[in-house]
Amino acid sequence: MKKTTFLLSLLIVLMACNKTGSKKSQLESLKKDRDKLNEQISQLEKEILAGGDSAIYKYKMVEVKTIETSVFNHYVEIQGKVDGDENIAVTAQMGGIVQKIFVKEGQSVKAGQLLAELDASVLNKNLAQMQSQLTFVNDVYEKQKTLWEQKIGSEIQYLTAKNNRESLENSINTLKEQIELSRLKSPINGTVEELSLKVGQMAAPGFPLLRVVNLSSLKVTAEVSEAYASKINDGDGVIINFPDISKEVEARLDFSSKYINPVNRTFMVESRLSQGTSVYRANMIAIMKINDYSNKSAFVLPVNVIQKVNEKQYVYVAVTENNKTLARRKEITTGNSYNGMVEILSGITNGDKVVTTGAQDLNDGQLIKF
Repeated sequence: MKKTTFLLSLLIVLMACNKTGSKKSQLESLKKDRDKLNEQISQLEKEILAGGDSAIYKYKMVEVKTIETSVFNHYVEIQGKVDGDENIAVTAQMGGIVQKIFVKEGQSVKAGQLLAELDASVLNKNLAQMQSQLTFVNDVYEKQKTLWEQKIGSEIQYLTAKNNRESLENSINTLKEQIELSRLKSPINGTVEELSLKVGQMAAPGFPLLRVVNLSSLKVTAEVSEAYASKINDGDGVIINFPDISKEVEARLDFSSKYINPVNRTFMVESRLSQGTSVYRANMIAIMKINDYSNKSAFVLPVNVIQKVNEKQYVYVAVTENNKTLARRKEITTGNSYNGMVEILSGITNGDKVVTTGAQDLNDGQLIKF
Protein backbone atom coordinates (compact mmCIF):
# COMPACT_ATOMS: atom_id res chain seq x y z
CA MET A 1 0.00 0.00 0.00
CA LYS A 2 2.81 2.38 0.87
CA LYS A 3 4.49 1.60 -2.41
CA THR A 4 1.32 2.39 -4.40
CA THR A 5 0.78 5.70 -2.58
CA PHE A 6 4.35 6.71 -3.28
CA LEU A 7 4.04 5.97 -7.00
CA LEU A 8 0.84 8.07 -7.26
CA SER A 9 2.56 10.95 -5.50
CA LEU A 10 5.49 10.66 -7.89
CA LEU A 11 3.13 10.80 -10.87
CA ILE A 12 1.45 13.98 -9.54
CA VAL A 13 4.82 15.62 -9.04
CA LEU A 14 5.87 14.76 -12.58
CA MET A 15 2.71 16.27 -14.00
CA ALA A 16 3.26 19.44 -12.00
CA CYS A 17 6.87 19.67 -13.16
CA ASN A 18 5.84 19.39 -16.79
CA LYS A 19 3.57 22.39 -16.34
CA THR A 20 5.69 24.75 -14.23
CA GLY A 21 9.35 23.66 -14.12
CA SER A 22 12.13 23.70 -16.65
CA LYS A 23 13.56 20.44 -18.08
CA LYS A 24 16.69 20.78 -15.98
CA SER A 25 14.77 21.08 -12.74
CA GLN A 26 12.59 18.16 -13.81
CA LEU A 27 15.68 15.99 -14.35
CA GLU A 28 17.09 16.82 -10.92
CA SER A 29 13.78 16.07 -9.30
CA LEU A 30 13.48 12.72 -11.08
CA LYS A 31 16.98 11.67 -10.02
CA LYS A 32 16.17 12.41 -6.38
CA ASP A 33 12.93 10.48 -6.62
CA ARG A 34 14.73 7.58 -8.29
CA ASP A 35 17.25 7.34 -5.46
CA LYS A 36 14.44 7.33 -2.92
CA LEU A 37 12.60 4.66 -4.86
CA ASN A 38 15.72 2.43 -5.11
CA GLU A 39 16.25 2.82 -1.37
CA GLN A 40 12.68 1.77 -0.66
CA ILE A 41 12.95 -1.22 -3.03
CA SER A 42 16.15 -2.36 -1.33
CA GLN A 43 14.53 -2.05 2.08
CA LEU A 44 11.50 -4.07 0.98
CA GLU A 45 13.76 -6.85 -0.37
CA LYS A 46 15.54 -7.08 2.97
CA GLU A 47 12.22 -7.26 4.79
CA ILE A 48 11.02 -10.04 2.48
CA LEU A 49 14.16 -12.11 3.11
CA ALA A 50 13.72 -11.56 6.83
CA GLY A 51 10.09 -12.71 6.65
CA GLY A 52 8.63 -9.41 7.64
CA ASP A 53 5.69 -9.52 5.22
CA SER A 54 3.99 -12.89 5.05
CA ALA A 55 1.91 -11.85 2.03
CA ILE A 56 5.02 -11.28 -0.12
CA TYR A 57 7.12 -14.03 1.47
CA LYS A 58 7.15 -16.78 -1.25
CA TYR A 59 8.94 -20.09 -1.65
CA LYS A 60 10.05 -21.94 -4.78
CA MET A 61 9.11 -25.61 -4.73
CA VAL A 62 11.99 -27.88 -5.84
CA GLU A 63 13.24 -31.44 -5.60
CA VAL A 64 16.67 -32.22 -4.19
CA LYS A 65 19.07 -35.15 -4.12
CA THR A 66 21.38 -35.80 -1.19
CA ILE A 67 24.85 -36.38 -2.58
CA GLU A 68 26.61 -39.65 -1.72
CA THR A 69 29.60 -41.36 -3.27
CA SER A 70 28.82 -44.12 -5.74
CA VAL A 71 30.47 -46.12 -8.51
CA PHE A 72 30.73 -44.36 -11.86
CA ASN A 73 31.52 -46.41 -14.97
CA HIS A 74 32.17 -45.15 -18.47
CA TYR A 75 31.71 -47.46 -21.44
CA VAL A 76 32.71 -47.45 -25.08
CA GLU A 77 29.83 -48.84 -27.13
CA ILE A 78 30.55 -50.61 -30.43
CA GLN A 79 28.70 -53.05 -32.64
CA GLY A 80 30.19 -56.50 -33.01
CA LYS A 81 29.07 -59.94 -34.10
CA VAL A 82 28.99 -63.50 -32.81
CA ASP A 83 31.61 -65.79 -34.29
CA GLY A 84 33.03 -69.22 -33.63
CA ASP A 85 36.63 -70.31 -33.32
CA GLU A 86 35.88 -72.72 -36.18
CA ASN A 87 33.90 -70.95 -38.89
CA ILE A 88 35.24 -72.20 -42.19
CA ALA A 89 34.24 -71.62 -45.79
CA VAL A 90 34.86 -74.78 -47.82
CA THR A 91 36.25 -74.08 -51.31
CA ALA A 92 37.13 -76.26 -54.27
CA GLN A 93 40.81 -76.96 -54.85
CA MET A 94 40.28 -77.61 -58.54
CA GLY A 95 37.81 -76.52 -61.18
CA GLY A 96 34.97 -78.78 -62.23
CA ILE A 97 31.24 -79.32 -62.47
CA VAL A 98 29.42 -80.30 -59.28
CA GLN A 99 28.30 -83.90 -59.74
CA LYS A 100 26.97 -84.92 -56.32
CA ILE A 101 26.02 -83.18 -53.03
CA PHE A 102 25.88 -85.39 -49.94
CA VAL A 103 24.72 -82.90 -47.26
CA LYS A 104 22.10 -80.22 -46.67
CA GLU A 105 21.96 -77.02 -44.62
CA GLY A 106 21.69 -77.62 -40.89
CA GLN A 107 23.20 -81.09 -41.07
CA SER A 108 25.87 -82.06 -38.57
CA VAL A 109 29.09 -83.33 -40.10
CA LYS A 110 32.35 -84.83 -38.90
CA ALA A 111 35.86 -83.84 -39.86
CA GLY A 112 36.79 -85.59 -43.11
CA GLN A 113 33.18 -86.34 -44.07
CA LEU A 114 32.45 -86.12 -47.80
CA LEU A 115 30.30 -83.07 -48.57
CA ALA A 116 30.22 -82.91 -52.37
CA GLU A 117 31.95 -84.33 -55.39
CA LEU A 118 33.07 -82.70 -58.63
CA ASP A 119 33.11 -84.39 -62.02
CA ALA A 120 36.43 -86.26 -62.34
CA SER A 121 35.48 -88.76 -65.04
CA VAL A 122 38.40 -87.83 -67.29
CA LEU A 123 40.87 -88.29 -64.45
CA ASN A 124 39.32 -91.63 -63.51
CA LYS A 125 39.70 -92.86 -67.11
CA ASN A 126 43.32 -91.81 -67.13
CA LEU A 127 43.81 -93.63 -63.84
CA ALA A 128 42.28 -96.84 -65.21
CA GLN A 129 44.54 -96.63 -68.25
CA MET A 130 47.65 -96.08 -66.13
CA GLN A 131 46.77 -98.96 -63.83
CA SER A 132 46.45 -101.23 -66.88
CA GLN A 133 49.86 -100.07 -68.07
CA LEU A 134 51.25 -100.67 -64.61
CA THR A 135 50.31 -104.35 -64.83
CA PHE A 136 52.33 -104.72 -68.01
CA VAL A 137 55.27 -102.64 -66.74
CA ASN A 138 55.32 -104.60 -63.50
CA ASP A 139 55.45 -107.93 -65.39
CA VAL A 140 58.36 -106.68 -67.48
CA TYR A 141 60.17 -105.57 -64.34
CA GLU A 142 59.70 -108.92 -62.58
CA LYS A 143 61.07 -110.84 -65.60
CA GLN A 144 64.07 -108.55 -65.94
CA LYS A 145 64.71 -108.88 -62.24
CA THR A 146 64.67 -112.67 -62.44
CA LEU A 147 67.01 -112.68 -65.42
CA TRP A 148 69.37 -110.22 -63.74
CA GLU A 149 69.50 -112.39 -60.63
CA GLN A 150 70.45 -115.31 -62.90
CA LYS A 151 73.16 -113.18 -64.51
CA ILE A 152 71.26 -113.14 -67.76
CA GLY A 153 70.80 -109.97 -69.72
CA SER A 154 72.34 -106.56 -69.13
CA GLU A 155 72.08 -104.37 -66.07
CA ILE A 156 70.71 -101.50 -68.13
CA GLN A 157 67.69 -103.57 -69.12
CA TYR A 158 66.95 -104.32 -65.47
CA LEU A 159 67.36 -100.69 -64.36
CA THR A 160 65.19 -99.46 -67.26
CA ALA A 161 62.38 -101.81 -66.29
CA LYS A 162 62.66 -100.77 -62.66
CA ASN A 163 62.60 -97.06 -63.52
CA ASN A 164 59.57 -97.48 -65.80
CA ARG A 165 57.63 -99.16 -63.02
CA GLU A 166 58.53 -96.54 -60.36
CA SER A 167 57.79 -93.66 -62.73
CA LEU A 168 54.37 -95.07 -63.57
CA GLU A 169 53.58 -95.70 -59.90
CA ASN A 170 54.44 -92.07 -59.09
CA SER A 171 52.22 -90.85 -61.94
CA ILE A 172 49.35 -92.97 -60.65
CA ASN A 173 49.75 -91.58 -57.11
CA THR A 174 49.75 -88.02 -58.46
CA LEU A 175 46.62 -88.70 -60.46
CA LYS A 176 44.90 -90.17 -57.39
CA GLU A 177 45.72 -87.00 -55.45
CA GLN A 178 44.19 -84.93 -58.25
CA ILE A 179 41.05 -87.07 -58.16
CA GLU A 180 40.91 -86.61 -54.37
CA LEU A 181 40.88 -82.82 -54.87
CA SER A 182 37.53 -83.22 -56.62
CA ARG A 183 36.02 -84.53 -53.38
CA LEU A 184 35.02 -81.72 -50.98
CA LYS A 185 35.38 -82.83 -47.37
CA SER A 186 34.56 -81.15 -44.07
CA PRO A 187 37.70 -79.80 -42.37
CA ILE A 188 36.08 -79.77 -38.90
CA ASN A 189 33.28 -81.18 -36.78
CA GLY A 190 30.32 -78.83 -37.03
CA THR A 191 27.14 -77.92 -38.84
CA VAL A 192 26.60 -77.02 -42.49
CA GLU A 193 25.33 -73.45 -42.16
CA GLU A 194 25.57 -72.33 -45.77
CA LEU A 195 25.22 -74.32 -48.97
CA SER A 196 25.65 -72.23 -52.11
CA LEU A 197 26.40 -74.93 -54.70
CA LYS A 198 24.05 -76.94 -56.93
CA VAL A 199 24.44 -80.04 -59.04
CA GLY A 200 25.62 -79.04 -62.51
CA GLN A 201 27.14 -75.80 -61.27
CA MET A 202 30.71 -74.95 -62.24
CA ALA A 203 33.00 -74.77 -59.22
CA ALA A 204 36.15 -72.67 -59.33
CA PRO A 205 39.10 -72.76 -56.95
CA GLY A 206 38.99 -70.09 -54.20
CA PHE A 207 35.22 -69.48 -54.29
CA PRO A 208 33.27 -70.59 -51.15
CA LEU A 209 30.82 -73.40 -51.82
CA LEU A 210 29.83 -74.44 -48.30
CA ARG A 211 30.28 -73.09 -44.78
CA VAL A 212 30.82 -75.36 -41.81
CA VAL A 213 30.59 -73.78 -38.35
CA ASN A 214 31.40 -75.25 -34.95
CA LEU A 215 29.57 -73.17 -32.32
CA SER A 216 30.78 -75.15 -29.34
CA SER A 217 33.25 -72.33 -28.63
CA LEU A 218 31.80 -68.86 -29.29
CA LYS A 219 33.15 -65.34 -29.15
CA VAL A 220 32.07 -61.80 -29.92
CA THR A 221 34.40 -59.75 -32.09
CA ALA A 222 34.32 -56.05 -32.97
CA GLU A 223 36.46 -53.32 -34.49
CA VAL A 224 37.26 -50.36 -32.23
CA SER A 225 38.38 -46.91 -33.31
CA GLU A 226 42.07 -46.12 -32.97
CA ALA A 227 41.13 -43.24 -30.63
CA TYR A 228 40.54 -45.77 -27.82
CA ALA A 229 43.80 -47.67 -28.30
CA SER A 230 45.28 -46.38 -25.02
CA LYS A 231 42.08 -46.91 -23.00
CA ILE A 232 41.06 -50.47 -23.90
CA ASN A 233 43.12 -53.44 -22.74
CA ASP A 234 42.87 -57.17 -22.16
CA GLY A 235 40.77 -57.99 -19.09
CA ASP A 236 38.50 -54.92 -19.24
CA GLY A 237 34.91 -55.57 -18.20
CA VAL A 238 32.38 -55.93 -21.02
CA ILE A 239 28.59 -55.89 -21.10
CA ILE A 240 27.35 -57.64 -24.25
CA ASN A 241 23.81 -57.00 -25.43
CA PHE A 242 22.09 -59.16 -28.04
CA PRO A 243 19.13 -57.04 -29.24
CA ASP A 244 17.67 -59.78 -31.44
CA ILE A 245 17.14 -62.16 -28.52
CA SER A 246 16.76 -59.53 -25.74
CA LYS A 247 19.68 -60.96 -23.80
CA GLU A 248 22.55 -59.26 -21.95
CA VAL A 249 25.62 -60.91 -20.44
CA GLU A 250 28.70 -59.75 -18.57
CA ALA A 251 32.11 -60.88 -19.72
CA ARG A 252 35.75 -59.86 -19.98
CA LEU A 253 37.82 -58.65 -22.90
CA ASP A 254 39.96 -61.67 -23.78
CA PHE A 255 41.88 -60.10 -26.64
CA SER A 256 42.75 -56.58 -27.71
CA SER A 257 44.82 -56.42 -30.87
CA LYS A 258 48.00 -54.38 -31.00
CA TYR A 259 47.62 -53.98 -34.75
CA ILE A 260 45.85 -50.95 -36.25
CA ASN A 261 44.15 -51.64 -39.57
CA PRO A 262 45.56 -48.98 -41.92
CA VAL A 263 42.41 -49.00 -44.07
CA ASN A 264 39.80 -48.02 -41.46
CA ARG A 265 42.10 -47.13 -38.49
CA THR A 266 40.55 -49.70 -36.13
CA PHE A 267 41.82 -52.58 -34.02
CA MET A 268 40.15 -55.89 -33.22
CA VAL A 269 38.78 -56.88 -29.80
CA GLU A 270 37.37 -60.23 -28.75
CA SER A 271 35.36 -61.57 -25.82
CA ARG A 272 34.49 -65.24 -25.35
CA LEU A 273 31.01 -66.44 -24.45
CA SER A 274 30.18 -69.19 -22.00
CA GLN A 275 29.50 -72.59 -23.50
CA GLY A 276 26.25 -74.51 -23.42
CA THR A 277 24.05 -71.79 -24.94
CA SER A 278 22.24 -72.63 -28.18
CA VAL A 279 20.44 -69.29 -28.74
CA TYR A 280 23.42 -67.63 -30.38
CA ARG A 281 23.89 -67.67 -34.14
CA ALA A 282 26.97 -67.01 -36.23
CA ASN A 283 27.19 -63.35 -37.29
CA MET A 284 24.43 -62.35 -34.83
CA ILE A 285 24.62 -58.63 -33.92
CA ALA A 286 26.11 -57.96 -30.49
CA ILE A 287 26.50 -54.53 -28.87
CA MET A 288 29.69 -54.47 -26.81
CA LYS A 289 29.97 -51.95 -23.96
CA ILE A 290 33.61 -51.94 -22.90
CA ASN A 291 34.38 -50.42 -19.49
CA ASP A 292 37.27 -48.06 -20.28
CA TYR A 293 37.01 -45.92 -17.10
CA SER A 294 35.78 -46.56 -13.56
CA ASN A 295 35.63 -44.46 -10.37
CA LYS A 296 34.50 -46.42 -7.31
CA SER A 297 34.00 -43.33 -5.14
CA ALA A 298 32.49 -40.60 -7.29
CA PHE A 299 29.82 -37.93 -7.00
CA VAL A 300 27.35 -38.46 -9.83
CA LEU A 301 24.53 -36.19 -11.04
CA PRO A 302 22.10 -36.20 -13.98
CA VAL A 303 23.42 -34.12 -16.86
CA ASN A 304 20.27 -31.94 -17.00
CA VAL A 305 20.90 -30.69 -13.43
CA ILE A 306 24.11 -28.93 -14.44
CA GLN A 307 23.81 -25.36 -15.74
CA LYS A 308 26.38 -23.29 -17.58
CA VAL A 309 27.09 -19.55 -17.74
CA ASN A 310 30.17 -17.96 -19.30
CA GLU A 311 31.91 -21.35 -19.67
CA LYS A 312 31.43 -22.01 -15.94
CA GLN A 313 29.34 -24.92 -14.72
CA TYR A 314 27.26 -24.79 -11.55
CA VAL A 315 24.45 -26.41 -9.60
CA TYR A 316 22.10 -25.12 -6.91
CA VAL A 317 22.43 -26.54 -3.41
CA ALA A 318 19.81 -26.23 -0.65
CA VAL A 319 21.31 -24.60 2.47
CA THR A 320 19.84 -23.32 5.75
CA GLU A 321 20.50 -19.69 6.72
CA ASN A 322 18.64 -17.82 9.50
CA ASN A 323 16.19 -20.68 9.84
CA LYS A 324 15.30 -20.35 6.16
CA THR A 325 16.13 -22.74 3.29
CA LEU A 326 17.84 -20.98 0.42
CA ALA A 327 19.24 -22.04 -2.94
CA ARG A 328 22.94 -21.32 -3.26
CA ARG A 329 24.88 -21.53 -6.48
CA LYS A 330 28.02 -23.71 -6.45
CA GLU A 331 30.55 -23.88 -9.24
CA ILE A 332 31.58 -27.42 -10.12
CA THR A 333 34.11 -29.28 -12.25
CA THR A 334 32.86 -32.24 -14.25
CA GLY A 335 34.63 -35.33 -15.54
CA ASN A 336 33.36 -38.13 -17.75
CA SER A 337 29.71 -38.55 -18.68
CA TYR A 338 27.77 -41.64 -19.71
CA ASN A 339 24.14 -42.53 -20.24
CA GLY A 340 22.83 -39.18 -18.98
CA MET A 341 25.00 -39.13 -15.81
CA VAL A 342 28.01 -36.91 -15.12
CA GLU A 343 30.97 -37.43 -12.82
CA ILE A 344 31.52 -34.39 -10.50
CA LEU A 345 35.19 -33.87 -9.70
CA SER A 346 34.93 -30.83 -7.42
CA GLY A 347 32.52 -28.22 -6.08
CA ILE A 348 30.19 -30.39 -3.98
CA THR A 349 30.74 -32.55 -0.92
CA ASN A 350 29.17 -35.61 0.62
CA GLY A 351 25.75 -34.78 2.09
CA ASP A 352 25.04 -31.73 -0.07
CA LYS A 353 21.41 -31.41 -1.16
CA VAL A 354 21.56 -30.61 -4.86
CA VAL A 355 18.44 -29.22 -6.54
CA THR A 356 17.49 -31.67 -9.30
CA THR A 357 14.03 -30.35 -10.32
CA GLY A 358 13.15 -26.66 -10.63
CA ALA A 359 16.76 -25.44 -10.78
CA GLN A 360 16.36 -23.66 -14.13
CA ASP A 361 14.26 -20.81 -12.67
CA LEU A 362 16.23 -20.33 -9.45
CA ASN A 363 18.36 -17.38 -8.39
CA ASP A 364 21.18 -17.41 -5.89
CA GLY A 365 19.72 -16.85 -2.41
CA GLN A 366 16.13 -17.60 -3.41
CA LEU A 367 13.87 -19.21 -0.79
CA ILE A 368 12.95 -22.83 -1.55
CA LYS A 369 10.98 -25.72 -0.19
CA PHE A 370 11.53 -29.38 -1.04
